[in-house]
Amino acid sequence: MIVELPNTTTSKITKEIVKMREQGGVVALGRVLTLVVITRTGFEEEAIAAANLASREHPCRIIVLAAGSADEPNRLDGEIRVGGDAGASEVIVLRGQGELAAESESLVSALLLPDAPIVAWWPQDAPEIPSKSPVGRIAHRRITDSGNAGDPREALKHIAESYAAGDTDLAWTRLTNWRIQLAAALDQYDPRNPVTGLRVAGTSDSPSTLLLASWLYRALDVPITVSEAPGSTGIHSVVIERADGNVDLTRPGSMDAILSQPGQPQQHVALPRRSLQDCLAEELRRLDPDEVFGEVVTEGLLRLLAEEKVGHP
Repeated sequence: MIVELPNTTTSKITKEIVKMREQGGVVALGRVLTLVVITRTGFEEEAIAAANLASREHPCRIIVLAAGSADEPNRLDGEIRVGGDAGASEVIVLRGQGELAAESESLVSALLLPDAPIVAWWPQDAPEIPSKSPVGRIAHRRITDSGNAGDPREALKHIAESYAAGDTDLAWTRLTNWRIQLAAALDQYDPRNPVTGLRVAGTSDSPSTLLLASWLYRALDVPITVSEAPGSTGIHSVVIERADGNVDLTRPGSMDAILSQPGQPQQHVALPRRSLQDCLAEELRRLDPDEVFGEVVTEGLLRLLAEEKVGHP
C-alpha cells in the first residue's frame, strides 16, 4: 500500500500515519530502530529495496530523504509505504526541492520513532564529516559506502581522517567472509613459525581491497605489497607468507575461492560477493561502535598509505 502526499509537511505525514494505524492497524508497531537514508531523487528505489529486505531481520521505520533540485521552488512531496510495499518496515519517502533538498534534521525529527536508536545511511554522497552532518549528529550509527565514490582511495582516506565512533563503511562489511576465512587459516598454524610477509591483489578502485590489506597489515605488522589484479573485480587474492609454506586464498570468479595451505589439499570455499541488503542487515545488527573498523582505518589504513605500500591506479 502506497499513500502519496504531494506538497505536504512532516506534520501532515505524521497525522496520516496515525490515521492509517487507527483505521486499519496497517502500520504495525514493534520497530527496533529508525533507519534514515539520505540519497538523491532517482537513486532512492535501490536503497529502499535493500532496506526493505534488511528490515525482515530488523523491523524498523525507514525514512528516505531523496534530494531534488535546489534550484526549484521550496516543496516537499511525501510518500508512505506499508504492507507488501515496505517489507517488515514502514517507509516514509520525503522528496524535497529548493531549500528542502538539503539534508535536514528538522525534516526527520518529527518522524523518528520515540526512544529508538537512529541509523543514518548515505548510499551515494557521504557528507564531509558524517558525524557532524545534520542527521549524523543525532545518529547512533553512520553508514557510508566508499565503493560508490568517484575516487574510493581518497574516500577511504577521508573516512580515516574524519572518523568518529559510530562510523562504518559498507566496503568494510563486504570483507566479513574474507576475514573469517583468513582468521581461520591463521589459527591453524604454530605461532613459532610466524608470518613473514603479505601480498594482497585486487582492482585499484576497490576500497575493500585497501581495507583488507590494512586489517592484515595492522594485525600482523609484517612487510606487505598491494598490487593490481588485471581482469578481476574487487579482491582477487591474499597470500600469507610463512617459512613452512604460503597460505593462498584466491577468488577467481564471483562465488567460490580456492584455499591452498602447505601439507593440505586445495579447498574450494564459498566466498560469494555480498549483496547490498546482506551488508546493510549486518550493520543493523550492531548499534555499538565498530572498534575494529575504527582501528583499521585510523591506524592500519593511514599507515599503509603513508608508507606508499599501495600504488596509485
